[in-house]
Amino acid sequence: MTTALIGTSAALALCVVALGLVLPLRRRRVRAEARDLAAAVARAEEEARRGRFLGELAASIDLDEVLARTLEAATTLPGADAALLTLRGEGGKPIVAALGLDADEAERRAAAGFSDDEQARAVSVSFRYRDEDGGRNAIRGGLAVPVVYDESGALGTLEIFTRAPGHTFDESAIERLEELVARAAPAIDNARRFREARQLADHDALTGLHNRRYFHETLGREVARAHRYERRLALVVLDLDDFKDVNDRIGHLAGDAVLAELAERVRDAVRSADVPCRVGGDEFAVILPESSLDDADQLYARIKTAVATRPVAQGGRILVSAGVAELKPEDDATSLFQRADEALYRAKERGKGQAVAADG
Repeated sequence: MTTALIGTSAALALCVVALGLVLPLRRRRVRAEARDLAAAVARAEEEARRGRFLGELAASIDLDEVLARTLEAATTLPGADAALLTLRGEGGKPIVAALGLDADEAERRAAAGFSDDEQARAVSVSFRYRDEDGGRNAIRGGLAVPVVYDESGALGTLEIFTRAPGHTFDESAIERLEELVARAAPAIDNARRFREARQLADHDALTGLHNRRYFHETLGREVARAHRYERRLALVVLDLDDFKDVNDRIGHLAGDAVLAELAERVRDAVRSADVPCRVGGDEFAVILPESSLDDADQLYARIKTAVATRPVAQGGRILVSAGVAELKPEDDATSLFQRADEALYRAKERGKGQAVAADG
């Protein structure tokens, strides 16, 4: 009897020991399976988000929206904290769009580029800083692939960046980024071509400035925005003094050259936020967002100096008159333009070569 009890106790002890060994192994296996399941779910969600972004590309022909969707899809890639798209633009100026980078950082990254080697499949880089950590949010590494649609060459470059110390983009990241580019490139190319065609429709063929239709559309938007957010808005309307006499003296073809050169001098005088337009004949207008009447006066002074300091094409010395106006609470786009235009005619009546303020 005693022997049997001892044997039973020993068996129970062995079972307890076995359970003590098996249960931790089972718990570890369950935890590993849970981690694998969570990773699989995360990958599925990532693919679903990327697929949703890419699926929406074909529905839009607006370039800004297409670029934004592409960047959103790029930042769903593992380790990608930011993305940058740099496209070839008209006149050599690139089109830059970014997500997760501020404007200055995006411009710096776009200007630096990754590689000019047309044969390169991808370029990966890591960043080292003079300071020990380079800042908490510093870029640690990057991966770039060319955006290629057809045999005409690369449209630009798509880049992703990581801020995680020690993270590197491996072969799978290159393959995913290439797959994204392959699906996004046709939409990017279509949207880019549409924008270029729209820009041709929005610009005056002779001067290269925005045309009358674009002027009125933009003025309407800026007036609505200024009223909504209680911002300032100014307008300059100007034309060449005695331009009919210039045409009579040198002919209409030479007169067109005068208008084209005048437009170039106006373009050089305005700020980057200003919108210069040709609204008809020898009449021009500049929309000045976030600006006062004083800003409009200063712009006219710069234009007047740029025009008067040296002969304009075959037209010789030319003067310009202007009417300037600032948006009032009761103004709409039509009344703002009318007030500036009426001020222009008063300037001509007062002797030309000067600016007159609306209601002044």
